[in-house]
Amino acid sequence: METKNEGIYDGFKQLGTGRMMVLGFQHVFAMFGATVLVPLLTGLSVSVTLMCAGLGTIWFYFITKKKIPIFLGSSFAFLGAFASIANGEKDLLPYACLGVFCAGLVYVVLAILFKVFGAKKIMKLFPPVVTGPIIVLIGLILSATAVSSASANWILAIAAIAIIICVNLFAKGMIKILPILFGMLGAYVLGVIVTLIKPDLFGLPWVDFSGVSLKTFGDFIAIPHFWEYWPLKPIIDGTFTWTLALPAIITFVIVALAAMVEHIGDICAIGATCNKNFIADPGLTRTLLGDGIGTSIAGFLGGPANTTYSENTGVVALTKVYDPKVMLIAAIMTLVLSCLSIFETFINTIPWSIIGGVSIVLYGMISATGVRTIVENQVDFKKFRNIIIAALIFVCGLGFNAYPLQIPLGSYTLSFGGLAVAAIVGILLNLILPGKDYEFNETDNLAYVEETETLAGTKVVQAEKPEK
Repeated sequence: METKNEGIYDGFKQLGTGRMMVLGFQHVFAMFGATVLVPLLTGLSVSVTLMCAGLGTIWFYFITKKKIPIFLGSSFAFLGAFASIANGEKDLLPYACLGVFCAGLVYVVLAILFKVFGAKKIMKLFPPVVTGPIIVLIGLILSATAVSSASANWILAIAAIAIIICVNLFAKGMIKILPILFGMLGAYVLGVIVTLIKPDLFGLPWVDFSGVSLKTFGDFIAIPHFWEYWPLKPIIDGTFTWTLALPAIITFVIVALAAMVEHIGDICAIGATCNKNFIADPGLTRTLLGDGIGTSIAGFLGGPANTTYSENTGVVALTKVYDPKVMLIAAIMTLVLSCLSIFETFINTIPWSIIGGVSIVLYGMISATGVRTIVENQVDFKKFRNIIIAALIFVCGLGFNAYPLQIPLGSYTLSFGGLAVAAIVGILLNLILPGKDYEFNETDNLAYVEETETLAGTKVVQAEKPEK
């Protein structure tokens, strides 16, 4: 498909309905691997997650005045919070979803603060010396889980890792932005082949089809079971306790503060890609409301937090189709996909060793993203204040993750994991210690991203600097 150098801003008029539908499906394909991986890692429902992604994207489309081509998929930033609160225990997932709901409300509060006080004053509270180490910490906390899952069958895990690396380094075009998806599918095909030929090879677990039956194929279409991890479920069951709810709320709220910085970066990146200033119009207030309320909707329905997806930004850069309606099409397709119950059954047959292999790469890249945040913002570690902030964030995060902080509160005992303690310590130290050297420059942040590397490995290069 040929497009003009300046890009396509009215897809239906310039391309026609058929091509727009194909482009919409392409965006579904781009977000799919990462979005589906989050429920697999947290224990949430794949169908509910897809439904939440579709609903969140539709909401974002309208609240941002139909101006920004962005897809809201599952956020990896909150994986550490899920591990801290639920740690694979399904009975605790409703509390984690309550935390997701409250995290979304943080975006709403920040959107109001941005509107009243301006971005410059609010961003002083979250400098790179705090947000960078916290992002690094998220990957480090999750690393043990990734290795543990991969150890069930290192052959499949290493196969997934090798495919991801090869796709990222040697593939071109659309394939290059889907290393996670191809890594999972490639290793899965290998597992299926071994299962069909010799299912007990080396005494390792391969692909288990025991959960697939004729009944599964009969129930082809079904409403996603959003009530399974509904935050109101403990209240209805009479098992609700603030001992579990309060730590979940605090942990997810703190992670939301760090994720907000990622949100601003993504809005800058898509603005540079489309040669438009989205921070000025429709503005950060609307984009934060879009992301935040989308996340609260997801949490209320028992799904993971949403975030703006850099994978889809890479597709926008490749196709030069800047019409936001293509994301609306992708969102509707995602909603339809969420109602295909046979699809979730297939996803659940993926061996944990493959998920572990993918997670090793993914969690490492999360930590690397935190390092890049520190480097690109030129955090000066010659200053003792910056060293002590980062040092205490790392030590508190890893230490309290192993031995959670217990706070007696009457007849209850509140427990806080490493991520929550580290974030609180980092934010407070930054406020207390003298010598602050970070100043958020709104024009610099919204201006120009000459080369943006997405999590999937795509490089978005712009030829001209957009008007500020």
